[in-house]
Amino acid sequence: MPKVKTKSGAKKRFKVTGTGKVKRKRAFKNHILTKKETKQKRRLSNKAVVRAEDMKNVKFMLPYAV
Repeated sequence: MPKVKTKSGAKKRFKVTGTGKVKRKRAFKNHILTKKETKQKRRLSNKAVVRAEDMKNVKFMLPYAV
């Protein structure tokens, strides 16, 4: 069977932890930040874990990492 290619966009956006969970960046932190509260911007700076519902898609994009 041939090798499966990793999606190059996904390998830039996701990182796998030591326990096998996948970290991702939160949305809405790129521009128009003046109208957002400091508390919201601080919360959006933290990384989040990919939910179980989305793991099927992430595993397809990162076949060798997950």
